Amino acid sequence: MKYETKIILEKTFIDHPDLIQCQSDLILAWEILIKSYKNNGKLLLCGNGGSAADCEHIVGELMKGFVLKRPIPEDYKQKIKNKYPENAQHLIDNLQGALPAISLVSHVALNSAFSNDVSADMCFAQQVYGYGDTGDVLIALSTSGRSINVCNAGQVANIKGMKTIAIIGSVGGYLASLSDCVIKLPSTETYKIQEETLVLYHCLCAMLEREMFDS
Repeated sequence: MKYETKIILEKTFIDHPDLIQCQSDLILAWEILIKSYKNNGKLLLCGNGGSAADCEHIVGELMKGFVLKRPIPEDYKQKIKNKYPENAQHLIDNLQGALPAISLVSHVALNSAFSNDVSADMCFAQQVYGYGDTGDVLIALSTSGRSINVCNAGQVANIKGMKTIAIIGSVGGYLASLSDCVIKLPSTETYKIQEETLVLYHCLCAMLEREMFDS
């Protein structure tokens, strides 16, 4: 872990000492994701309601610059210049380094069709089956830890050889038993769990970005 990455981690828990119990699990989640990304893996995310919004938010921080600028590699810039010289500068100036992440909650046509035609509690599981590969990671968000559609996705992720990171409330739930890393937040009230979730995934995204893009 780079020095700058450690600073991000330390500052998060200085600002939010109530979350210090999550520190070791957050580091484990970071290690799982770093290993996956360095081996060309990708991240899938699922959750319901506010957790679905968190899935979208996390993707937004990973797929483009969050804190850093993330310029694209020099060899890719040269490929752009060779292939499309007339538009090269615009592409080079605006493309940013990305950490591949897919929010499974976003595919409205697929999810509504699968819910109607097959089984509503299997929508996320179907997408994990279709998108997931060995070495990929699933982040499963459930304030209760018992959301059946999220748990089904976790089961399929396990079968696919993926790692699962669960972000849940203090009560726990079945999802914890399906996961390689469990970030159990201290609160029991849904809105408080969601507030704490935001703090931790912002820290996680900043740490991933610093490690992957800060040379």
